[in-house]
Amino acid sequence: MMNARPLPSYLVQRYHGWRATTHAENKAWYRRLAEEGQRPRAMIISCCDSRIHVTSIFGADEGEFFIHRNIAGLVPPYAPDGDHHGTSAAVEYAVTVLKVANLLVVGHSNCGGVRGCHDMCAGLAPQLEEKTSFIGRWMDLLRPSYERQAGIADESERLRAMEKEAVLVSIENLMTFPFVQAAVEAESLTLHGLWNDIGEGVVECYDPETGRFMPV
Repeated sequence: MMNARPLPSYLVQRYHGWRATTHAENKAWYRRLAEEGQRPRAMIISCCDSRIHVTSIFGADEGEFFIHRNIAGLVPPYAPDGDHHGTSAAVEYAVTVLKVANLLVVGHSNCGGVRGCHDMCAGLAPQLEEKTSFIGRWMDLLRPSYERQAGIADESERLRAMEKEAVLVSIENLMTFPFVQAAVEAESLTLHGLWNDIGEGVVECYDPETGRFMPV
C-alpha cells in the first residue's frame, strides 16, 4: 500500500499538542470511554462541510454524539438491495444497536451540495448529470425540491428553501426505515430537523405545528 503517506507536519504537531493537554488532563475519561464503550444519547446527520462543527455548536464532549456526515447531510430512502449503503448502515447501527433517543438532521446555509443540485437541475452543471458523477447521483435525492422551489424568483431565497427542504426530505426518508418507524411509534426515538446559519450562528428547528423552521 505505497500510496499512503505519513501525516503532514502540522497535523502531527496538533496531535502532540492535544495529547499533552486535553488527553493528559482527562485520561480517566478517555479510559472509561475505551473500557465501557459508547452510549451516545443522540445521532447527528450533517453535511461534510468543514464549516459545520456540531460538537462545538452543542458544546458536546467525546462520547455524547454518534455522528454521520455526507454531502448535504441527506438520508436516502430505505433500500435493502444488498448494495453498499453507508448512511443507511450508520442509521441502522444508531437506532438498533446504540438505541439513541434523538436523531438530528442538520442542514446549513451556503451548502455546496444543495448548490450543486440547484445548478445541475438548472442546466448549469452538466457534468453532474453524468452517470459517473457520485455527487450528481447523490443529489438526485433532492431533485424534486428544485422543482417545488422553482417558482421562487430570488436565487438566494430559492437555495435557502432547498437547504431547509433537504432536512425534511431526509426526515421523510428516515421514516421509510422499518426500525426507525417502529422506534418513533414506540416513543423511544424522536426525530429533529435543524438548519444552521453559519454566518449568524443561528440554529433553527422545524416546528411541525407551523410547518416552519423557528430559531431555537
